[in-house]
Amino acid sequence: MTVPSITLTRLDVQRLERLIDSLDDTLPGVIALQTELDRADTLVGHDEVPADVVTMNSRVHCREEISGKDYHLTLVYPKDANADEGKISILAPVGSALLGLKVGQHIDWPAPGGKTLKLTLLEVESQPANGGDFPE
Repeated sequence: MTVPSITLTRLDVQRLERLIDSLDDTLPGVIALQTELDRADTLVGHDEVPADVVTMNSRVHCREEISGKDYHLTLVYPKDANADEGKISILAPVGSALLGLKVGQHIDWPAPGGKTLKLTLLEVESQPANGGDFPE
C-alpha cells in the first residue's frame, strides 16, 4: 500500500498532539493519527495552506472507486463526530487518512470485514483553515 504525501498546518498538528496527549495511546485511532502526523511532508501556517488540502473541520467530497459511491464528509474532533451528519472523527481510520490529502490523491480505507476500499478526494468543499475559522 502506498501512502500519498501530505501537508498539515502547524495549528492542526499542535491541537492534534494535545488531543493525543489527553488520550490512551494504545487506542487504535490514536496510533493511526500519530503515524499520520509523523509522516507529514510539509508543515505550513494556517494562512498558507493550499485550498485543495484537507485540514481539520474541512468538508470534503470523495468517491469510493469500486462502487462509485460519493461521500460528503467533514473532518472533526472526536467530540463533534456524528456519522448521521457526515462528521467523521479524526480518530476514525478514514478521518486520520484524509487529513493532509490533496485533491486528486487517494487513500485505502479499511472497511468492516477486512475489505479495503479506495477513496479518491474529488474536492475540498470548504476549509476553515483557509477561511480564517479555527474551531477546535
